[in-house]
Amino acid sequence: MFVRDHMTPDPITVTKETSVLDALELMKKNKIRRLPVIQDGRLIGLVTERDILRVSPSPASTLSVFEVNYLVAKMTVKDAMIKRPVTVPPDMTIEEAALLMREHKIDNLLVMEKERLVGIITQTDLFEALIKLFGLRRPGIRLTLKVVDRIGVLADIARLVKEAGINIINVANRHKDDIYTYVVLRLATDDVSSLLPALEDRGYQVVHVSSYNG
Repeated sequence: MFVRDHMTPDPITVTKETSVLDALELMKKNKIRRLPVIQDGRLIGLVTERDILRVSPSPASTLSVFEVNYLVAKMTVKDAMIKRPVTVPPDMTIEEAALLMREHKIDNLLVMEKERLVGIITQTDLFEALIKLFGLRRPGIRLTLKVVDRIGVLADIARLVKEAGINIINVANRHKDDIYTYVVLRLATDDVSSLLPALEDRGYQVVHVSSYNG
């Protein structure tokens, strides 16, 4: 699960001389909220809908509507853009990309390869990647177990699932403390009646069972 697999390739770009009105129209037309800024083939910034609104005259301004329109018409992307946007390589994992967005409190990353802009990845792209990773659109059963965190526990659980004739869509875990961890299984079945007793006999506590339609 790498950035290159989930980014939007060859994003629409503008130059620093592009008027903010043209930039907004471009965003509206293409249903996007951000535009990388390119000058002479080089990335020099990023402009977002929010940035443009931030630098535009406030409606509470004492300026007349004509003065406001005149000032906005003269503004260019250069007046609103972020000059040093955060960039990542295409071979970065989506987990690292998500952490980077959180650390910088941003909702997108520009993807660079050999000093060339090749894509953009947003929070929405990361959510979609996680949906695919966890198999959330595939129907089945979601099973949560509380288990002792020890070597071989996942292999043992997988063996019991296999013996029940059930396919595992996805496995995830979250540590509860230094002793226990929660193991979440997404199973390609609508019946775990034969599996649950086998798990409990092995000392695995069934915390939650639910079905989902994908």
